Amino acid sequence: MSALRRAVLWVPDWPVAAAVAEGVVGSHEPVAVHDSRGVLVCSAAARAEGVRQGMRRRTAQGLCPELVLLAADENRDARAFEPLVQAVEDVVAGVEVARPGVLLMAARGPARHAGGEDALAELLVGAVAEDTGAECQVGVADGLLAALLASRAGIVVPPGQGPAFLAPQDVRRLELAATTRERRAELGELTDLLRRLGLRTLGALAALAPGDVAARFGTLGLLAHRLARGGDVSVPAPRRPEQDVTVRTDLDPPAARSDVAAFAARALAEELAERLQRRGVVCGRVQVLARTEDGTELARTWRLDVAPSPADLTDRVRWQLDGWLSGRSARPPSAPLVHLELLAQEISPAGVVSDGLWGRRGRGEVQAERAALRVQGLLGAEGVLVPVLQGGRDPRTRVRLVAWGDDPVPVLRPDAPWPGRLPDPAPATLLDERRAVVVLDAAGAPVTVDGRVRLSGEPARVVDDDGSREVVGWAGPWPMWERWWGKGRRRAWLQVALSDGVAQLLALESGQWWVEGLYD
Repeated sequence: MSALRRAVLWVPDWPVAAAVAEGVVGSHEPVAVHDSRGVLVCSAAARAEGVRQGMRRRTAQGLCPELVLLAADENRDARAFEPLVQAVEDVVAGVEVARPGVLLMAARGPARHAGGEDALAELLVGAVAEDTGAECQVGVADGLLAALLASRAGIVVPPGQGPAFLAPQDVRRLELAATTRERRAELGELTDLLRRLGLRTLGALAALAPGDVAARFGTLGLLAHRLARGGDVSVPAPRRPEQDVTVRTDLDPPAARSDVAAFAARALAEELAERLQRRGVVCGRVQVLARTEDGTELARTWRLDVAPSPADLTDRVRWQLDGWLSGRSARPPSAPLVHLELLAQEISPAGVVSDGLWGRRGRGEVQAERAALRVQGLLGAEGVLVPVLQGGRDPRTRVRLVAWGDDPVPVLRPDAPWPGRLPDPAPATLLDERRAVVVLDAAGAPVTVDGRVRLSGEPARVVDDDGSREVVGWAGPWPMWERWWGKGRRRAWLQVALSDGVAQLLALESGQWWVEGLYD
């Protein structure tokens, strides 16, 4: 699977390092940052005393009586991270903040400039240590998850070796790819389920067929499967189907404090989320731009999970403003902020459609895609549906409708045997609502099917609300008894050609004939 070559900079135990940078605790004290559920992260001194992540606070204090407990504070983490981001930007352009403590960047260009990927890693570690005094690790690999894990080990994974590097890793490592608490919790539940099912490594998950993963675990499972195979969160596309979405506001009076600017940031974030929802699209990252009274321009890019909520956008903008205006940065704004702007980038539907094998798509196809997205923005995600062929025994089961932009992945494997399926050809048109009809033989008696799948008489006429038509040809019947061991469904199928040139697929169920589909 092709994936972007990434470099990831990771600061171990960042919430603890942020508290030290803010002067809350000393650098050599045993420290644990916790929330209502337990310890989130602890310092090396605390780990030496036996304190571990996930441990309850009372247990941690019993192991280490001098332990300093700090409540989790995302504002503190983001505010203290800003000087480190600025130090990295002096070396590499185009840095993205995944979350406080983790930076993402493309590796190819910076590595060529630095003289190689190993040299780039050394350069970044040295720049951060010199400017901020923080210790960090850098990893380089193909794909997001592989790069994140490489940063944990401080190694460079050779090109093309991402899947092999990921294969033996614990499936719980998927949680590292989350940028929000909600997504981390969702991935945590998924990985617990995968381990209970015996899929304990990323290689075991990657070995599954995408259709099987979609059928059992849904969209989140497909995301995890793509990461386990060495891919990115979203599939790269050479063409952007949508332009970037921008919202902006002027601050009057100018904002010199982060709490004042946060009010405007919240309104902007909600407006941006509303615009994205109206268009029926999502963004992969958001860029925060600000301008001061003296004309200085500030910019920072944050990586986002798919379909960020207004709260996610608001948090990142608020954190960034706090980092700029707190005064801890080596380059704080020289004047109050007078302008604030949010730019949503990597705009795409839920699934990205790339160019065809034989070149770029035509203008009409691109216009049709944009029209579908506009309709989806008006009617909602389920307002525009796309059929996907999959496995099954009857024509209606073999077609799955997915929202425009979602991954067109079949839930039922089309290459499975499916014994007892209806023979080809399949009907060209399936009715939204099947229509009741009466099938009569030459004597005018209703045609039925007995337990041995024999017709009571040859079909001669089909009667419906539009009148009566003569049967000029027929084939069948074909029995179908699904889930016979429980509350199964028993049907008999019949193909008929009528005197008006229409061919129909009929189904007999509970003594009633129904028109299921039409043939061309």
